Amino acid sequence: MDVPALKALKTSQFEGLAAGYRTLSDAASQGKDDIENSVSAKMRGKLAGVGAEAAHVQLGQVAQNFHYIQVECGLISTALRAFASDIGPAKKKFDAAVADAAAHRFTVGDDGSVGFPAGGEEDGKTVAGGTATSAADPTARAIAHQAAGVDPNPHHAVAQDIADRIFDALNEATAVDDKWGPQLRKLRADDDLTVSAADWADAQQDMAGVDKDAASYLGHLKPPPAHGRAADNAAWWKSLSPQDQADCLAAYPGRIGALDGLPADVRDEANRTVLAETRGNYQHQLDAIPPPPKEWADIADPSGRGVHTPEWTVWNAEYGDQYSKLDGVRGRLKGMDAIQARFDATGTDGLPEAYLLGFDPDGKGDGKAIVANGNPDTADHTAIYVPGTGSKLDKIGGDLNRGVNLWQASHQLDPNAKISTITWLDYNAPDTIPQATQDSYAHDGAPALRGFIDGNAAAHEAATGGRAHTTLIGHSYGSTLIGDTAKYTYPDDGWAGDPMPVDDVVVAGSPGMQAAHPGDLGLDPTHMWAEGAGGNDHIVRDGGRAMGLGGDGNIPTDRAFGGNVMQSDAGDHSAYWNMHNGKPSVSLQNQADVIVGRYGDAKLVYASPYGNPR
Repeated sequence: MDVPALKALKTSQFEGLAAGYRTLSDAASQGKDDIENSVSAKMRGKLAGVGAEAAHVQLGQVAQNFHYIQVECGLISTALRAFASDIGPAKKKFDAAVADAAAHRFTVGDDGSVGFPAGGEEDGKTVAGGTATSAADPTARAIAHQAAGVDPNPHHAVAQDIADRIFDALNEATAVDDKWGPQLRKLRADDDLTVSAADWADAQQDMAGVDKDAASYLGHLKPPPAHGRAADNAAWWKSLSPQDQADCLAAYPGRIGALDGLPADVRDEANRTVLAETRGNYQHQLDAIPPPPKEWADIADPSGRGVHTPEWTVWNAEYGDQYSKLDGVRGRLKGMDAIQARFDATGTDGLPEAYLLGFDPDGKGDGKAIVANGNPDTADHTAIYVPGTGSKLDKIGGDLNRGVNLWQASHQLDPNAKISTITWLDYNAPDTIPQATQDSYAHDGAPALRGFIDGNAAAHEAATGGRAHTTLIGHSYGSTLIGDTAKYTYPDDGWAGDPMPVDDVVVAGSPGMQAAHPGDLGLDPTHMWAEGAGGNDHIVRDGGRAMGLGGDGNIPTDRAFGGNVMQSDAGDHSAYWNMHNGKPSVSLQNQADVIVGRYGDAKLVYASPYGNPR
């Protein structure tokens, strides 16, 4: 960078550009939300057929484009602010040096040299003026200073000092320009109208680059409290300026999306960015490998064994190992497709907007996803569903459907209430029945579930000043996790008897909650609800009892446990959330009764001996 360029540079112009890109990012975000939650949602509620489906696909692509614009413009805004912040000190040093030169009536050349006038006397004559230049080499600089110091012209030493300051400022500014020039050029999108998987993969790289290069600028941001609880996180977020919040979302979406206690719309925005970039990256990896051709020939060899086709044999030799190593990627993509399908279903049968409250494709080993139907921050009734053995991101579609059915059944009961049902998968669930006989998975998952429950309460408190009626639902081993969560205390508390901020607990197909009675978990037995099913469900429940997951041999569907046991028409362990022709099953209807607080309508096998819920 030369003198004219640094003279002309105005950091305020870059800050103005950053503000413009931020405005564009916000406008794109609003456009995406309008398409997904208004235009498309209303179309799904009123139109059907081939034409309507084609329109949904096109609108989905437009929403995707808006999302890409939102993310990239947010990054550009942060990058421009970081550039202005980084170059600001050099610009101030340069301007101060140039101002000093002007005050002494010196001239500054385009190369940074400083011309000084005649002055002083030697042998009775005025000493001529000259030009001072600087150098990076310490020896050369020392020699120039020595020469200026012995020059009878007093202007020489002053000019040399100014020349050094200008040289240093130019070097600093050039270093900043060299760092940010390539980074800003990387943020240019290609010139087609399609946001591809490669574009999202590139956006992920852009974010990593901005995060690295903007470290000094972003260093002014106050970090979230170390090991902070949900209420601490909520207070931290509220303390940030809107610009700081925007910078956090642009640079650190993964960190922001994972913080319990932050508003649902903030976590949703952050996690959708992580989802889109991760999906693009994964798909880009898959696209780099040709799909396998037909593997088996139509004939067998004389021994009766199958014969591979020549095409498959050639493909397998070149790509087989790479393809098999990406099995996990294909599984994760299946889960991401299920999450996207839920986003796309907004408006169908009145289904509300979805919120992605947590997402990490590798979190807890099997992937993490937390999806809400409806905004839990403003809900009157909230249900948090915790799945059990075998749950993972690859298979989350079924658990998301259960959350949808819970919302539909509850909405049918109380259509005027704001209802949110949340599928919470943020623990390493057991993969097999033998693993599910161990408490370690529940023990390890309890801190995350307790943090989320507290975060849900803190975010609702911040948004409304109060708490929603909250129901915690556990299926199978998920109920065991709830038991450990109820007993969990934060490390600095000891045993403080701090109950979970929930009103009701429902368990279905529970193998035991590591307690003999609800009171052992700090739960009101009149607000403890259990369901059992037919078929293989008894294997899970009785197996858990036999393996000691209950307490004193009690599991929640036992009368001796002390809670309410509701009727169920579920034919097997996975059938508690079935809908029949748009109407909920008995087991699902009972859960909905609890969710909306209509306790007297729940059909019971037997009630808690401790009385009726109030």
